[in-house]
Amino acid sequence: MLIWFLPVFLVFLGIGLPVFFGLLAAPGILLWLNGQERDITLLYRNLYNGMDSFPLLAIPFFMLAGELMNKGGITERLVEFAQALMGHLRGGLAHVNVLSSMLFAGLSGSAVADTSALGSMLIPAMERQGYTRRFAAAITAASSVIGPIIPPSGIMIIYAYVMGESVAALFLAGIIPGALVGLGLMLVIKLMADRYDFPIASEKTTWAERGRASLKAFFPLMTPVIIMGGILLGIFTPTEAAAVAVAYALIIGIFIMRTLKISDITEVLSRAATTSAVVLLLVGAAMAFKTVVSLSYAPQILADFILSLSENPLILLFLINVLLFLVGMFLDAGPAIIILGPILGPIFTSLGVDPVHFAIIMSVNLTVGLATPPMGLILFVASSVSGERVETISKAILPFLAVEILVIFLITYFPAISMTIPRLTGFAS
Repeated sequence: MLIWFLPVFLVFLGIGLPVFFGLLAAPGILLWLNGQERDITLLYRNLYNGMDSFPLLAIPFFMLAGELMNKGGITERLVEFAQALMGHLRGGLAHVNVLSSMLFAGLSGSAVADTSALGSMLIPAMERQGYTRRFAAAITAASSVIGPIIPPSGIMIIYAYVMGESVAALFLAGIIPGALVGLGLMLVIKLMADRYDFPIASEKTTWAERGRASLKAFFPLMTPVIIMGGILLGIFTPTEAAAVAVAYALIIGIFIMRTLKISDITEVLSRAATTSAVVLLLVGAAMAFKTVVSLSYAPQILADFILSLSENPLILLFLINVLLFLVGMFLDAGPAIIILGPILGPIFTSLGVDPVHFAIIMSVNLTVGLATPPMGLILFVASSVSGERVETISKAILPFLAVEILVIFLITYFPAISMTIPRLTGFAS
């Protein structure tokens, strides 16, 4: 009877119950109906145990660092730097939107933070230059999925925590896929710019102007260098790196750039606490949900079913990508990783797929799901920021989603794309 936990959970989602409550209610009800009241206690105890983890401390720290940099005017400097490089191209502001997302990804690792911070600035600017609001919202949502792919990445920290993988290896494996997504989006923008005669944002800047923009953005751009450099050199763990990022953001915001005031700290802490609480509660609920997954023998049943479809790993990878894409339409990336990672990961590892490679396939696929209609979280954030309806943004985002799906299949069938950097640095076999 417990095997019905997933259909019940999907019904709860369908009627509008928040994911957190659905993750707890579905297994709790079935355990009660099955006469397993003692396991209900275990279920809700695991809600706390799922959050009580040192590695997961990296998530609130990275979110706090992102909030500090956003409040301290870092976003504006990144956009100014991106515009100095690409503003002279046709469709310049759209290119700037994508490049800004790639740069911002190295600071926050959050798609929602990317959409909110950059969208509030770039969507009105693009509209003033003649872009439709739905196009501006769509490219902002599409480019923000780069946030959790390029390190640091909250969902990769979650995956490493659940599956026992190296955070550093996952971070390194996400660099090239994240860059590919950005370049793919820029290619679509170029094709659309030539066809629809998009405006040029600004005149071509001189090298002196680019140099000044680079200097203004220097300290923010050093953040991912410090984070990854410290981790790779063994100076600090990923969790400690997140704390270092917070300290660095405070130092450059208050003492170097002087754009952050002491009076701003309370608001920043409040915003970071709220967003961190949402993520960590989902992680805790998903870990509790995972308890019922193991009790129901769902992993073995699903593994047997998947292996009965085909013995060819390439075909199975295609089918799993389709499954993950569908899951990503309805379920946030963090809970989806915690629920499906322990089920799918061992299956593909046994078929010869490198565990780090599969982690990137799963993380990128579910991240793209954040921008996928009908329930993609980023679509609702972009709608809130732009004032445009989710339905119109969903239509405008389709060409960009097509490119992101292509990238997913490229990294699926060409492992070297994601595995080269981890192997060169000794973090993967």
